[in-house]
Amino acid sequence: MKIQQLERTPPAINLGVFLGISAFLLWGLSPIYWKEIRAVPALQIILHRIVWSFVVLSPIVIVNGQWTELVSVLKNRTYLLILAFTSILVSANWLTYVWAVNNNYLIQASLGYYINPLVNVLLGMVFLKERLRRLQWLAVILAATAVVFLTIFYGEFPWISLLLGFSFGFYGLIRKVIQVGSLIGLTVETLLLALPATIYLIFLQTHARSSFLQLGVKTDLMLVGAGVITTVPLLLFTISARRVNLSTVGFMQYIAPTCIFILGVVIYQETFNTAHIITFLMIWTALILYSIDSVIHLRHHI
Repeated sequence: MKIQQLERTPPAINLGVFLGISAFLLWGLSPIYWKEIRAVPALQIILHRIVWSFVVLSPIVIVNGQWTELVSVLKNRTYLLILAFTSILVSANWLTYVWAVNNNYLIQASLGYYINPLVNVLLGMVFLKERLRRLQWLAVILAATAVVFLTIFYGEFPWISLLLGFSFGFYGLIRKVIQVGSLIGLTVETLLLALPATIYLIFLQTHARSSFLQLGVKTDLMLVGAGVITTVPLLLFTISARRVNLSTVGFMQYIAPTCIFILGVVIYQETFNTAHIITFLMIWTALILYSIDSVIHLRHHI
């Protein structure tokens, strides 16, 4: 069935909320999946993720009746150049995230996705000339203070958090400007990356440096399954976003970093000391201020 704008009736909204929560839960629990193939270098995981994502996305685009839209984007030189740049951003984000997960930096990864909404606000001010409201300013300043605090008092510059937050922030900013749908956009991005990724994977295979077909059937299947792990939550989110308000999506987005945080602290028992506690308390306070501001602003425009 072609994904299209759906009427926001109570059943549709309820389904949208369910699908949205499911999408963010899948994103938040994905570290469990990547941990299972941590014997594979992060770069190889991302190369497989790119190739198999394109393999999964292509038939979905055709079945969904969006082939014409895909061709139209491919014929647009400006869109292609922009999506070539966003493909680099998203692949850098994927690589950083998988490397962080498999090298026991889940807490930093969760911090990166917690600060992402605040990064979006900051980028909107710098590049789109959007004016920040008082609570937004306070939230951004508090988040920046948290980063500085962690760097000074713990001696750990949270480069993973900042790279994840800003790469995804710039990705969202650019994709917002060109207004290409998430499904079509990701299909084009993976298409642009699939050829060099395939060539490099073949090179690794022929030079006996590839993990594929070397570490057992389970690992091979999970590398292929990386495409499904990438596309399923995206499709769920795409359908959800068309059925619920943007503010609802905004609140649901905290599910993923919360899951990552819990996995890092409780399941994988990463170091979580006083400096981390203070940092996260500042970030969570900033997000509360940001959310309060969003609700107030939304009510004034209803």
